[in-house]
Amino acid sequence: MKKTTSILWGCVLVALGVILGINALGIAQIDIFFPGWWTLFIIVPCAISLFGNDTDKTGDLIGIVIGVCLLLASQGIIRFDVLWKLLLPAILIMIGLSIIFKDALKGKVTKEIKKLRGKSDMKEYWATFGGQNVNFAKEKFEGCRLEAVFGGIKCDLREAKVEDDVLIRASAIFGGITIFVPEDVNVQVVATSMFGGTDNKKGKKMQDEGKKTIYVESTSVFGGVEIK
Repeated sequence: MKKTTSILWGCVLVALGVILGINALGIAQIDIFFPGWWTLFIIVPCAISLFGNDTDKTGDLIGIVIGVCLLLASQGIIRFDVLWKLLLPAILIMIGLSIIFKDALKGKVTKEIKKLRGKSDMKEYWATFGGQNVNFAKEKFEGCRLEAVFGGIKCDLREAKVEDDVLIRASAIFGGITIFVPEDVNVQVVATSMFGGTDNKKGKKMQDEGKKTIYVESTSVFGGVEIK
């Protein structure tokens, strides 16, 4: 999927370059600054992000809806006053539907996460306007909470001892979190994203019932969580 998104971004840049070249040579005049052109900065990234590995596409879909509605309003197809009245209800409906279907599809995973969430010995790591590297090499890992706000966290579990099912609660707000997990574990993710995403590269592999599971409860707002 990462290759697909790279190709799509490449196509966008090539198309923009061709248009600017045509205008510069005088072959034709293609107006790229049409009414509402700025909405493409919302629509295009969200549309391309749909092809990524994010486990929750709610934020991308909401972004596309907002961008298209603003474009239609800028074009005079719908009135701005009507747009503002309908936009919030539409967003709330989309979020509600995503929660309903996410719980239905990830019911078992959500149930396990709720069990593990009550552990009081969970270590917490914060990165605010800075970065932090957390390494659990040769340590028994019992879960943790990672919070990145305008910062970044790297959590390395590749040499950690995972003896039971554990939970990682990761929250990236205008920041990024990268989690390196061992080869001999399963990974299950429940993600909530708003203009951000969770990229679970380990989730592509078949789940082995004989292995312990690392559960990741991820929240991304203008940020990202990556599991490698």
